[in-house]
Amino acid sequence: MSATTAFDQETARKNAQTGMIAILGALAMLGLGYAAVPLYDLFCRVTGFGGTTQVATQAEANAAASVGATRDISIRFDASLARDMPWAFEPTQSTDKVRIGQRDIATYVARNDTGKPITGTATFNVEPWQAGAYFNKIQCFCFTEQTLQPGQEVTMPVLYYIDPAILEDDTIADIEQITLSYTFHRAKEPVVSGLDRSKPSSDAS
Repeated sequence: MSATTAFDQETARKNAQTGMIAILGALAMLGLGYAAVPLYDLFCRVTGFGGTTQVATQAEANAAASVGATRDISIRFDASLARDMPWAFEPTQSTDKVRIGQRDIATYVARNDTGKPITGTATFNVEPWQAGAYFNKIQCFCFTEQTLQPGQEVTMPVLYYIDPAILEDDTIADIEQITLSYTFHRAKEPVVSGLDRSKPSSDAS
């Protein structure tokens, strides 16, 4: 084998190795991209980052209430709609004062002002965002999609409490008010395969 042939083979081997490393790297980055969304969501729920609230059970709420915190805090309620959402949506009261650790209930009212059923889904956050780690929801309309018939109006409750652990967090212990915000978005219309629901079906006689 000549020196030139050996050199060409070694070059080809190195090029193939480099190409394989590049492919594996691209696949790894793709996998991380898919994993990033659920990992980021988990991070937000654990830390309250970005104003993400927590989900609590009745047992956890009972444990929080048993702490016996003696301080009250003001909760401000905010409501908004996405640009393509033709509902009316607002809280039944703008603010409320609650005892830290005690369960409380807030209500929002939504109304479908169109002539057809509309399904919506709510996104939410709290401000300041550090309070998200201590704002616990036991029951909330944001957990499921909401479908309103033409002209239908519903009152939707949020059962929540503020974790007494907030009083031990030096960065937020002195906070006087937390804002709970909801935005309703229009859910995508379901796609019915093989059948156009807008036209009546005809039976062959």
